[in-house]
Amino acid sequence: MILVLKHGTPPERVNEICAVVQKKYGVQTWPSTGETSTLIGLIGDTSSIATSDAELVEGVARAIRVQEPYKHANRAFHPADTQVSVGGVIIGGTRVVVCAGPCSVESDAQIYRTASDVKTAGAAMLRGGAFKPRTSPYAFQGLKAEGLLFLKNARSQTGLPVVSEITNPAQVELFNDFVDLFQIGARNMQNFELLKQVAHTRKPVLLKRGFANSIEELLMSAEHIMSGGNPNVILCERGIRTFETATRNTLDISAIPVLKAKSHLPVMVDPSHAGGDAYLVEPLSKAAIAAGADGLLIEVHHDPKNALCDGKQSLNPAQFAELMKKLAPVAAAVGREL
Repeated sequence: MILVLKHGTPPERVNEICAVVQKKYGVQTWPSTGETSTLIGLIGDTSSIATSDAELVEGVARAIRVQEPYKHANRAFHPADTQVSVGGVIIGGTRVVVCAGPCSVESDAQIYRTASDVKTAGAAMLRGGAFKPRTSPYAFQGLKAEGLLFLKNARSQTGLPVVSEITNPAQVELFNDFVDLFQIGARNMQNFELLKQVAHTRKPVLLKRGFANSIEELLMSAEHIMSGGNPNVILCERGIRTFETATRNTLDISAIPVLKAKSHLPVMVDPSHAGGDAYLVEPLSKAAIAAGADGLLIEVHHDPKNALCDGKQSLNPAQFAELMKKLAPVAAAVGREL
């Protein structure tokens, strides 16, 4: 349920209304002040509260019942777009943030070299996998803690904030010291114990959509993080599994505007994992920006043919620099910038 307050309600009265509602109905309150109105979201069991009863609280103009199961992530509760700061880089503003780097960290020299190259080309953040959950147990599983150390070194040398995938609730303390943004991968989107653990840190979380999950399921996973006390969630569309075999996954471009309509959270897109082939990264990136994406995750490797992981979908530094030049006019055409 949402309480729409009367125009001009002062902040102190908003706090008083929250206190009254919490005591009277036993629910949590989440106030949100926009340019034209102030809302209070009621979170908990509101089934026994009649809208007419809620409207009797002094200062409340009207009450609206919300049917969706996700509340914190719901745009109805928070009409203004949320902006998430990752190491000083704002995601969800006018800038389309590009995060680039290799699928896997392979060495200290490799990740530093790639970080330097993508920064020169205009990337705002560095991505790199240290713990790699792979379909095959015989595939490269990552350098693990050593890989995180190499990412931290690259961050200190280039100033780029770092994102890396976390796969286990027990890793939270370790990751907390080395990364600026937790990445929850597609396979772990519904690992609820992991979601609860990252919620406690308040550090920003990049939540990838599972390859067989609906948009509502993605938002419900975001709700787990936000209800645990962490509002700094970034949603990520990375392609879903369909009958099509020409691409690694099918990038759901329509998910971007749908997520924007249903939620206030920023949305990023991973064209590399979606297409699974380097030649698809450019058209999918352009389409994502045109559809309203707030950022891109792009895989870049100095020698894709010899990469230990996902070389086929990786750009080399020269290709990435050229891509950034081509994306700039697309962003400008929709009122954004790189």
